[in-house]
Amino acid sequence: MNYEEIRQAAKGRTQKCRVCRICDGKACAGEIPGVGGKGTGSSFIRNAEALKNVRLRMNALTGIVKADTSADFFGHPVSLPVYAAPITGMKPQYGCEFTEKVYAQVVLEGSRLAGTYAFTGDGKDLSFFKDPLDVMDETGFEGIPTMKPWEKKGRDIRTDLLKGRNLLALATDIDAAGLLFLRDADPKITNLSPEDLTDLKKMIAPAPLIVKGIMTPESALAAIKAGADAIVVSNHGGRVLDDAQGTVEVLKEIADAINGMCKIFVDGGFRTGADVFKALALGADGVLIGRPVVIAALGNGAEGVKTYFEKIRTELTEVMIMCGASNIQEINYSMIHEIK
Repeated sequence: MNYEEIRQAAKGRTQKCRVCRICDGKACAGEIPGVGGKGTGSSFIRNAEALKNVRLRMNALTGIVKADTSADFFGHPVSLPVYAAPITGMKPQYGCEFTEKVYAQVVLEGSRLAGTYAFTGDGKDLSFFKDPLDVMDETGFEGIPTMKPWEKKGRDIRTDLLKGRNLLALATDIDAAGLLFLRDADPKITNLSPEDLTDLKKMIAPAPLIVKGIMTPESALAAIKAGADAIVVSNHGGRVLDDAQGTVEVLKEIADAINGMCKIFVDGGFRTGADVFKALALGADGVLIGRPVVIAALGNGAEGVKTYFEKIRTELTEVMIMCGASNIQEINYSMIHEIK
């Protein structure tokens, strides 16, 4: 199946997502539970629209023979610098029959078949965090667990589950602090402090710590000082704060401030290989993609996820050839034009 066939197949397997041909947040604006952005949906929509204001500078007179999309994830080779974003809530958010464990198995397997990795999620029910770990144990497919910003009680429960594991990395999505229903849970989420990040880093060392939900240079520098090995420029897919800046709008400013001190990933509205190229040119080391990966999984399981990543890789290769980059390291700001 090609990706369009996979997308069509997914339409009958989700009751909440419309499986739009262009996934830009407009049709589902404000639909939470569901896949839309919070409030008016402007933050999800802005993520997608900001990418349109970054144009590619075509340069075909380069003599490039081939373009190599391979990259590195903390010493582990990947076929392209694109990863599955952490998503949970298959039934409440997508209205589908996937259990959390089934989705975890599908996305972990599909990502590895494509030569990359998946970030797995977390939630009010501890099983949302634990089930993907069980899948990793049962299948051997590695992934990156993502922990919500729990108060110490919640962090301790989850780090206990990680003991003895050879982690690729651990992520924490600090932007989930805006999910009010989890601020009343037991344990509850909170706004993590830099000291909390330092404690979390000590608990998982020597594994890398990835802090997801960074939207300002100040937050980025504070995360690095606290021990973060990487950040994810993210506004939680536009689901936690209406009228927030788009991730592409702040990416270069953050990358310039960090100046190579840690890895930078970004998410929010990335859908094509051209989008990935733009992110890399703006200073990112990699891109996380969420909603379309779920659709690929619903449409054709692990093979669907693999097909989607292969589509992104082909598109990225084409853009690299036409913009003058023979490998990922050669992609730079001179290859794009930002419309201010």
